[in-house]
Amino acid sequence: MEQKQRTMLDSIPKDLNRPWEDPMAETGERHLAQELRGVGLSAHSVPEWKKDVEGKILTLGQRSKLSIQEQRQSLPIYKLKKELIQAVLDNQVLVVIGETGSGKTTQVTQYLAEAGYTTNGKIGCTQPRRVAATSVAKRVAEEFGCRLREEVGYAIRFEDCTGPDTVIKYMTDGMLMREILNDENLSQYSVIMLDEAHERTVHTDVLFGLLKKLVQRRRDLRLIVTSATLDAEKFSGYFFNCNIFTIPGRTFPVEILYTKQPESDYLDAALITVLQIHLSEPAGDILLFLTGKEEIEHACQCLYERIKGLGKDVPELIPLPVYSALPSEMQSRIFEPAPPGKRKVVVATNIAEASLTIDGIYYVIDPGFAKQNVYNPKQGLDSLVITPISQASAKQRAGRAGRTGPGKCYRLYTESAFRNEMSPTTIPEIQRINLACTTLSMKAMGINDLLSFDFMDPPSPQALISAMEQLYSLGALDEEGLLTKLGRRMAEFPLDPPLSKMLLASVDLGCSDEILTIIAMITTGNIFYRPREKQAQADQKRAKFFQPEGDHLTLLSVYEAWKAKNFSGPWCYENFVHSRSLKRAQDVRKQLVAIMDKYKLDVVSAGNNFTKIRKAITAGFFFHAARKDPQEGYRTLVENQRVYIRPSSALFQRQSDWVIYHELSLTNL
Repeated sequence: MEQKQRTMLDSIPKDLNRPWEDPMAETGERHLAQELRGVGLSAHSVPEWKKDVEGKILTLGQRSKLSIQEQRQSLPIYKLKKELIQAVLDNQVLVVIGETGSGKTTQVTQYLAEAGYTTNGKIGCTQPRRVAATSVAKRVAEEFGCRLREEVGYAIRFEDCTGPDTVIKYMTDGMLMREILNDENLSQYSVIMLDEAHERTVHTDVLFGLLKKLVQRRRDLRLIVTSATLDAEKFSGYFFNCNIFTIPGRTFPVEILYTKQPESDYLDAALITVLQIHLSEPAGDILLFLTGKEEIEHACQCLYERIKGLGKDVPELIPLPVYSALPSEMQSRIFEPAPPGKRKVVVATNIAEASLTIDGIYYVIDPGFAKQNVYNPKQGLDSLVITPISQASAKQRAGRAGRTGPGKCYRLYTESAFRNEMSPTTIPEIQRINLACTTLSMKAMGINDLLSFDFMDPPSPQALISAMEQLYSLGALDEEGLLTKLGRRMAEFPLDPPLSKMLLASVDLGCSDEILTIIAMITTGNIFYRPREKQAQADQKRAKFFQPEGDHLTLLSVYEAWKAKNFSGPWCYENFVHSRSLKRAQDVRKQLVAIMDKYKLDVVSAGNNFTKIRKAITAGFFFHAARKDPQEGYRTLVENQRVYIRPSSALFQRQSDWVIYHELSLTNL
């Protein structure tokens, strides 16, 4: 059950005895209250705001229309270009700290390329998120004056947009991990830049340890660690007390406003604040942070309806969602400027905290929450829990308002909550997720003693032991914890260990053709589209694909039906299926087939023999078995935990005696 923690932090003083200033102009306050009542909102529900201690009332300027060269020169980092190049020359390892919008992500790689570092190898820059890697690479290619895949390219899982001429390569941190798996010395690179290091993804944390050893072996390799927060001393201390290069200032100042009292319902308060800004503030787009897909879609629908209810005299507000499961063609809409006389509001998860540069954002609304994946190694349970963000994340969010011009950040929590209740930094991912995939990769790199590996913040021994137990049960590790022949083959695939085992088992069972399709569909994410206004129709279409054997075979049936229609786009539209997701599944499948060919693994079809396919799935997920409980739901075999089938599953109405489940998650569905 997804426990929505909608009440803000308790035990916060309700009045700090400081004056607050309403960001609405006095002349428009009464009008605004009337407008809000017109869409079913009470005037007293409008949050009361107070400025930060250092806040200053700013006049918001219009978006400046500068050439690309002028934009590059207007960034704070430009003034320090020579000093930065000299610092990289003088220091093998350098920590670079700079506020959001200073130009770290896009400019450092170009400065080093201009300084000649590409003559001895590529400049690699890691990003914690796929969207950031692709969008930044596109921007840098534009500034560099080339097409993507030429001198500038990117690599994310199942998508390589680089070529023989690529000298600046943006990639997810997981992709650099896979490169180290094949070349431990990263001999093709002269510079590695770990960008957004403060995000502390599990791959970034492992890269810290691997690159710390590598720079001692390769004295010609330069390592740059960048962060937007004040983790500089910690990073420097970890990397041999290396020097810190600071880029002062952000592009534009941001005024911080806190609520005078805690908000009992952050979602409603956020929507009211969007309307408050739209009706009373000068031109400029809005960025609203929410926790997940359901919340974001609900917010976009509410905003659309409420603006519609205000009448034709109110300028149009365009709500644009962005979250990781959203098809990339819809994600790209957030970068398009709003039409003249209109304003866009981007409603995003913390995906928009990192390197996404959305031009035109002048207002940020931060409710102070994010959804985190927390893994319980004892129960084998992934929980998507809504938790308060850290001070570092709050600062990062506020910085989004200062990229294009002077902006404002509306924090839907009190200043006391920020200073006294929020942790300074976010708990590193390595201390809260399933480490089976990471453990397998590290074992494949020859790192056998994981407990003594030089982690910046080590994971719990229990989490590592749990991961090794899972790998042992899959046959990837032997009794001494060493990698087996099967384990080494599993590590060659960019998949979670159970999926790798499932694929390799399918070769022996003679159903690898179907399993390749199923895995490609699983890794693509949600393929079914369920628009709010046509939910019943979408559910009917979806039900036609349901297979009595379960969701894996249902995904296979969707792909095969699409294939039978010659991969038709209109067919996808008629059946409420994301065409882009299916095309991506097709690409993923091709890449997996290429890996199969590389290791001479046969791709064989089982035809209509679904038993073989189910055996292959069980080979990878046998420890995910559950038996029907006579009272209600199911009981897992491993922990005897009561679980339920999701309503969207093909098996929801069937209630079989036994099930093999793909994943166990805490949700409210």
